[in-house]
Amino acid sequence: MVEPAVTQAGQLGSVEQVFRALADPTRVRILHLLGDGPLCVGDLVSVLGVPQPTASRHLAYLRKSGLVVDERRGQWSFYELARADSGFHEKVLETLKAAGSGQTRADDAALRALRRAGGCCPQHTRPRRARANGRPSP
Repeated sequence: MVEPAVTQAGQLGSVEQVFRALADPTRVRILHLLGDGPLCVGDLVSVLGVPQPTASRHLAYLRKSGLVVDERRGQWSFYELARADSGFHEKVLETLKAAGSGQTRADDAALRALRRAGGCCPQHTRPRRARANGRPSP
């Protein structure tokens, strides 16, 4: 018998629901990327190379399974991994962290480049460096 689905934000769903969430490569890539901290949907779209509705659909599935939680910051939605609420949840997160591939390494490199560029949301934008004359560089 299947356990009930998520009842509270961040509470892990049934084992079956979690494994269904992990069965999709894009969702696994999202979980891997969120392992370094919260990201906005736009950053995920940029790194994954998928349309925004596709990323949002996968994020909704992960949220319903209890693997991620979301937070609104103005007009942007940020997602992060849900805190482990059970031994099973801890093991899932440990396994995701240990499971690297050529794709996850490429995603990590793309995310590093995106972060250096400031990301897509104002919350990621770094102030421009001042030139020698004290004015911001163009």
